[in-house]
Amino acid sequence: MSEMFGTNVPFYKMQGCGNDFVVIDNRELGLSRAEMPRWAEKICARAFGICADGLFFIDEAPEDSGLDYCWHFYNNDGSRAEMCGNASRCAGRLTYTLDIAPAEHVFGTDAGPIRAKVITEGPERGQVKVQLTPPKDTQTGIELSADGRDLTVHYVDTGVPHVVVFVDDVQAEDIKALGAAIRYHERFAPAGTNVNIAQVKDKETILLRTYERGVEDETYACGTGAAATQFLARELGLTDSAARLTTSGGEVLTVSVEDGQVFLQGAAELTFSGDLYLDAVGL
Repeated sequence: MSEMFGTNVPFYKMQGCGNDFVVIDNRELGLSRAEMPRWAEKICARAFGICADGLFFIDEAPEDSGLDYCWHFYNNDGSRAEMCGNASRCAGRLTYTLDIAPAEHVFGTDAGPIRAKVITEGPERGQVKVQLTPPKDTQTGIELSADGRDLTVHYVDTGVPHVVVFVDDVQAEDIKALGAAIRYHERFAPAGTNVNIAQVKDKETILLRTYERGVEDETYACGTGAAATQFLARELGLTDSAARLTTSGGEVLTVSVEDGQVFLQGAAELTFSGDLYLDAVGL
């Protein structure tokens, strides 16, 4: 069949709390970094491709790096991202399942090394806990005007930049309009930022919606966004050291802050795998 449809490449489709990704093992494929953005844009396209929020390639780690592997992560518009929390859990579980890495391992991202632990026993079996890179550039109480409103927002980089806006009713917000206005605000130019709208229910519970840079729309979940939200909520005294965040997809992410480090835990599922025919997607 492959002769009829052209060159085929194996792929895996994964999701973490509704944030979905295509994964390609690049260790034998050997695709160059210059080609990767175009592959991400074509493969992630709705209707004409597999359809996903992003794509990442699993690759060999540099010698003597102490890493089990590294990845190259791209949003569905082809833009490269330093980090993605939900995808990091997917990477952890898939590489463990494929015997690329042990249950506890370290892999390389543009944001730095990420520690992952696949939970193999008990009621949380199959979930993955990752230690994200240390939060940086924290700024609270930023006053700005966006979408015709005067807002107080907060900022932190949890591997990628995030703004968090705390509101009384997260469902009442037009996240696409507000998210885009903040994402492209001159205050965060030229790179822009991801935007999280959060409602703190109590010291251990947050409702969260996220507008992701690169996707340019709301996604069902964002791991680094959940981490940024809980980190800032704790900084502001709104939550305790650990909280459960319910995403717009209805899934729950647990984020804990321990000695200044941020840990993210949640589900990571392999939904299907198959062969991608490159001619069909214009590659």
